[in-house]
Amino acid sequence: MNTERYTYRVTWSSADQTHIGLCAEFPSLSWIATSPEKALRGIRKAVDEVVAEMLEANETVPEALSEKTFSGKFVVRVPADVHRLLAIQAAEQGVSMNRLVSAKLAAI
Repeated sequence: MNTERYTYRVTWSSADQTHIGLCAEFPSLSWIATSPEKALRGIRKAVDEVVAEMLEANETVPEALSEKTFSGKFVVRVPADVHRLLAIQAAEQGVSMNRLVSAKLAAI
């Protein structure tokens, strides 16, 4: 199993005054280190070990986000007043609500 394709990130924790390595596919794992490089090495090693254990136990290993196929479609429920506000904004801009919401999400 190629764990190099997983989504890794290193962030700084002001509260702990340390770097934290994370993996999106394994949200319960983290690695604390004194440098970003050590945090990345640590989280990658932790993921390698967990994946090896999962394979040995015949458990399903998460698919890398980079290898998943996304349809570009998802459903979101919002309060009625938010729906109304979005519909008004879309009408005022002369675009579909889908285009308006997509643009708002892209701006995040």
